[in-house]
Amino acid sequence: MLLKLFLTSWIVGFSGAMMPGPLLTVTVTETARRGARAGPLLMVGHALLELLLMAALILGLKSFLNNPNFIITVSIVGGLFLIWMGYGMLRDAWKGNISLELKSKTEKALLGPVLAGILVSISNPYWTIWWATIGLGYITSAWEYGMAGLFFFFTGHILADFTWYGAVAIAIARGKRIMSDRLYRGIIVVCGVFLIGLALTFIRDGIGRMGGL
Repeated sequence: MLLKLFLTSWIVGFSGAMMPGPLLTVTVTETARRGARAGPLLMVGHALLELLLMAALILGLKSFLNNPNFIITVSIVGGLFLIWMGYGMLRDAWKGNISLELKSKTEKALLGPVLAGILVSISNPYWTIWWATIGLGYITSAWEYGMAGLFFFFTGHILADFTWYGAVAIAIARGKRIMSDRLYRGIIVVCGVFLIGLALTFIRDGIGRMGGL
């Protein structure tokens, strides 16, 4: 049963990891700046946050995470954070402040990948909702086997994230060999526009939820 728990959580983890979202966008941009190591480092931050959230759910904070006011706050504040990140990408690309050959210069102006993994994850309200629903269901099932069950569940879940985003990072890093600065900036612009569009969706949903209170 523990092996089954591991495999199912791994497969379900892929279904979430492979969906386009802010974490995927930041993985693409950070890998182009820092190399393939950015992918695993982003996942370290993501994993730490999920570990803390899993502990919070075990301690009985489900009602807090499901609270409409909390979800509205995450939607709006998270959306504003993503707009800030997207604007920064567009600004730097427009001004030509970013280049594949100027890593040391650009890194200083950016969030570290571990911290970025935490902030980008928590800025996504759908991530919180997933853990308060699907994630909580898995935790409930895993808890029947004690700490071993939680270990197998979380290991399978986070392994899917590391596998997928690590593969994306490697693919982007290898692509740098044939990528010009112009193409790189174009990718940054696309990612920045995507982040802003996603952020506006989060904010719209948050405001929409306010009408239902």
